[in-house]
Amino acid sequence: MKTTDIKNLKNNLPKSPSIMGKEEFYNTAVLVPLVQKEDQIHLLFEERASNIRQGGEICFPGGFYQKEIDKDFSHTAVRETTEELGVDSSCIQLLGPMDTFLAPMGVTVDPFVGILDIDDINELNIENQEVARVFLLPVSYFQTHPPEIYQIKLKAHPYEIKADGQTEILLPSEKLGLPKIYHEPWGGVPLNVYVYHTPEAMIWGLTARILYYLIQMIT
Repeated sequence: MKTTDIKNLKNNLPKSPSIMGKEEFYNTAVLVPLVQKEDQIHLLFEERASNIRQGGEICFPGGFYQKEIDKDFSHTAVRETTEELGVDSSCIQLLGPMDTFLAPMGVTVDPFVGILDIDDINELNIENQEVARVFLLPVSYFQTHPPEIYQIKLKAHPYEIKADGQTEILLPSEKLGLPKIYHEPWGGVPLNVYVYHTPEAMIWGLTARILYYLIQMIT
């Protein structure tokens, strides 16, 4: 490394911290929609259609980032919302981003909080292939009803047992001469799992995590 390379290094350092190697993960973005109803602010949720992955679970509108058509992650959140709810992008006023979450299954989630300007959710033209139904819950409900909190443990697996009983080596720990601790699954880092019981449905997983931190910023 030459002294002149220092200048290039400084110029290429990120202006603000992000996730190293983010492009190696599946990148997604969601909209956290705020809806004015009477004199209260509500959150809009979707129930996923039964025929798709994680069918029946509760989520916010959103989906995978597509670099061919999305200028940035906020564009992903707005695009997916318009497709799933059948609204025009002019009905969405973005307030700003929340922190990025790196999910343990190798997915990054970029949530954006926004105001959804609609009069009645019954007027929405939802995409039935993806969305079974939508519903509103007042933000105040979550301010007075904290979630149950559980924990799971995450481990790194250097090999995988296939359905046919065969072992696939993912990381050749012994061949590389790594310490014995890495020859078998290691780690066991605890991760909180938030669960909200509501009059409409149970909300858990990524959606509950985003919701939990949203409420922390409000309260």
